[in-house]
This record gives sequence, C-alpha cells and structure tokens, in this order.
Amino acid sequence: MIRHQRKRTVLAILSFLLSVWTAGLGSEPALQQLKTEADKALQIVPHSVMEKSLLPPSGDKHDFLSIAPYWWPDPASSNGLPYIRRDGQKNPQSREGTDDDTMGRMCTDVQTLALAYRLTGNEQYAAKAATLLKVWFLDPATKMNPHLEYAQGIAGINTGRGIGIIDSRPFIVATQAMGWLQGSPEWTAELQQGMKEWFRAYLDWMLTSKNGLEEAKAGNNHESWYLAQTAAYALFVGDQAQARKSVELGLELIAAQIEPDGRQPLELERTRSYRYSCFNLEALFTLAEFGPAVGVDMFAYRTSDGRCLRAALDYMAPYFKTGTKWPGQQITEVKQPDELLANLLRRAGIAYNEPAYEEMIHDAKLEKNRFQLLWPRDPIR
Repeated sequence: MIRHQRKRTVLAILSFLLSVWTAGLGSEPALQQLKTEADKALQIVPHSVMEKSLLPPSGDKHDFLSIAPYWWPDPASSNGLPYIRRDGQKNPQSREGTDDDTMGRMCTDVQTLALAYRLTGNEQYAAKAATLLKVWFLDPATKMNPHLEYAQGIAGINTGRGIGIIDSRPFIVATQAMGWLQGSPEWTAELQQGMKEWFRAYLDWMLTSKNGLEEAKAGNNHESWYLAQTAAYALFVGDQAQARKSVELGLELIAAQIEPDGRQPLELERTRSYRYSCFNLEALFTLAEFGPAVGVDMFAYRTSDGRCLRAALDYMAPYFKTGTKWPGQQITEVKQPDELLANLLRRAGIAYNEPAYEEMIHDAKLEKNRFQLLWPRDPIR
C-alpha cells in the first residue's frame, strides 16, 4: 500500500511539473481545453462495435464494419448496383449504422483522457480511459475481433477491401495513449497484456491477410498509413524487427511518392488534392517519428535528386497563409489557417530544429489546439 501511495505521489509531482513546463511554452490554453474535454469524456457511455445497426456479412457484430465513402448508387441501374465512384464526394449513407465514426470517437476520447492523466495525475481520467479500452478491445460481450475483413465494402462489388485498413489508423493514437497510462494503478499488468495480445493478433492479420497484403502495395497514402500502423503496433507489442522493417520501407515511399520539388503526384491527382497531400505527409511524419526507436532517420533521408520529407513540407507550407490559393483540384473548401498543416509545421520545426516553421504558425490563433501538448513548442525560437 505504501509503495502504491509513493508511486502515485511521484507521478503526481512529475505530471504537475510537466503541466507547468508545457504551460511555460505557451500551452496553457490547450491544457485548459484538454481538461474541459476530459471532464466531458468522463461522462460518456463506452463505445463498442456492438452499437452498429448494420450486420457484417459474417453475421457477427464483433467484426468491424465500414462502407466505402466515395461510392454511390448508379442512377443508370434499376437497383443502384453496382455502386459507382465519385472521388472526394462522401456518400452520407456510408456513415450510417457502421463502426468507423464510433471507433474514431473512442480513440479520440482515450487520447483525451490518457493525455489529461499524463499532465494532471488525475486517476479518474486513467480509470475512464482504461474502461473505454477494455470495452472496445477486451470484454467478451463487446470486444472487436482483430481484423478488418469487412472494411470499406462496395455495394454490388465486394464486402471489404484492403483500402479499408486505413480506417484503423486511429489505433495508433490508442497505442500511444496506453503508454501514458503506465504507472497508474488503473492500468494493470493484465490490461497491458490483454491489449498486447489483441494488437499482436491484429498486426499478424495486417501482415498476412489478403486485404493486408493488398494495402501494403497501395502506393499512395494508403500504403503510408499501412506502414505507420504496422510500425506503431509492432513497437507496442515489442516486435522491433517488424517496426524497423516498416520504417525502412518508408524510405522507399519517400523516393516513390515525392518529387524533387516536393510534389506528391499520387495525391495531386485526387479531387481533394490539397487535403490528400497533407494527409499523406501526416502518415509519413507519423512513421518517421517512430524512426528513433529503431535507429532509422526518415526525416534526414534524402535521395540523390532531392526527394525528402522536408521538400514535401516546403511545397505545402506557402499555402498555410490565409488567402493563398491552392493551384490543384480541391472540390471541398480548405479552412485557413489549416490545423493539419499547422500540426505538420510544428512537428517539422522540432524534427529539423527550424525556427522558420514555427514562425509560420506563430500568429495563427491555434493556442487551444491539441498539437500544442502533443508536440510542445521546442525552445528553438
């Protein structure tokens, strides 16, 4: 008992010092926003795959289900089948009765609570985060089966695709959040072991299934997020060899996806080319941030003709400025200042020790944004 009390006291002190440190770096508004959101998250009913109203083709609600968002009924067909693709135009019916939105909310809530616990030491936050994770992944009545066989199916064509694996990218956040729960008596060795077993099974499915092998060769942002996921889950379960392999494959993606001037052609051909260029770069940055854990420096990697992550960011950076029009196709409005690009600029400022990136976002009025806490401003300014 005394040992547990001492551990909680030390943890509370460290959390307090961390909160003071982040506040000192200009993150106090973000910390207050986080605590407000964490207090709200304490009241939510835990989500699970059992909530969906639609039944997966397997007949088992424990199987994750999502529907391809950019596919619509064919008006030339009497029954609308097979569906046809309208890139960038989301069919609202694809969000009804499925799991993808619910899974995203669960992971966001877990991140909110675990980060709030890390920064405040409040055990209520850790307890709630642990409950949300148990319900989604481990409790027999509500747990998700560790596969995505029925993700992003297309009516009249298939019941699931490799492309659907991108739906589980929020799990990266969940594995990170579990690291923040270490030290809390609410996060037991049994819970940690159960989660490792679940993610070991999911990683094995990603690496060996037809859908996983298909996604591993997707070429665009799907392959980038596939590698980011496999690296994250491999590190979580202690598979250093697989994590290193995933990050090393990321070097090949830089060479294949990024032009010497920083353009990302596979994303520029999309109808939302700005959004997908940022989205792919986010995946590559996420993968690169796992590099130090396996001894691979993706941020420093550069091909002989100049293809690198920094070139890709520098191509995007000018469009952070309000009123600067993106030259490519973009059928949906880009809100300026764009929070995703701001997030990438902050991360690049840290990775490259480059004050210019921080200066770009300095006056953007994003003080409450969570990236202020996840990537606290490095003292480079």
